[in-house]
Amino acid sequence: MGNDEKKQEDQYLSSVKNALRILKCFTLDEPEKKISDLSLSLGLNKSTVSRTMATLASEGFVYKDPETKKYRLGFSILELSGIVNSSIDVYRESQPILMKLVEAIGETAHISVLDKLDVVYLSKVECNHPVRFLTYVGKRNPPYCTSSGKVLLAFSSESLLDQVIEKGLHQFTKSTITDPQKLRSHLKQICENGFAYSIEEFTEGVTSIAAPIFDYKGNIIAALSIVGPIQRIQSHKISGYAKKAIQAGLEISRRMGYRG
Repeated sequence: MGNDEKKQEDQYLSSVKNALRILKCFTLDEPEKKISDLSLSLGLNKSTVSRTMATLASEGFVYKDPETKKYRLGFSILELSGIVNSSIDVYRESQPILMKLVEAIGETAHISVLDKLDVVYLSKVECNHPVRFLTYVGKRNPPYCTSSGKVLLAFSSESLLDQVIEKGLHQFTKSTITDPQKLRSHLKQICENGFAYSIEEFTEGVTSIAAPIFDYKGNIIAALSIVGPIQRIQSHKISGYAKKAIQAGLEISRRMGYRG
């Protein structure tokens, strides 16, 4: 490969990387962005961002509001997410069970998976009286202070927990477990109980209960969590919610081939 070809390939790869970084800047909290916002947050010059956004818009990955001049994600992203969801067995198998659970308990429920050292929400079914918890499909949360994350860690390898601890246990609330030994002991108890709960460990005023979902080999592949305000999910109700979460998680696991 000549110098000119190598330079052209490097420029192409850089453009692809910039486009991906731009797309990842959009969140549920900030669904719209100006060129100047993206330029500032990514450290790219405005002309580079503008050219990249024009290309993304031509392919339907972003849409520019003609009045506000702000960009938001386009329908091509939605099409891709649909393909991802349909190809993930646990998503497909969990939907009817998740909907039945939410109807029975009157609280919001999620399916979450681990991606590297983050918990990622794969699915969410809202209850009839939702409270805004800032959770949405695709959102990433730390695993050590969320019920779903703690379940995923408890049934995973020790080396994964070591990596999470090495990354750092940030204190989000006064209830967050930040002591490594305390966390290890807590996760062992979760493994014995078969479920986890989090009372204001990540977000003030929020309680969540989670149970594991296993594959046909008996490996944990996801977590099912019930989430609600602390006023509704009080401490004396946790065991009741846990039983329902465990049962729903087991039902999904059996659909995944689990026979334990």
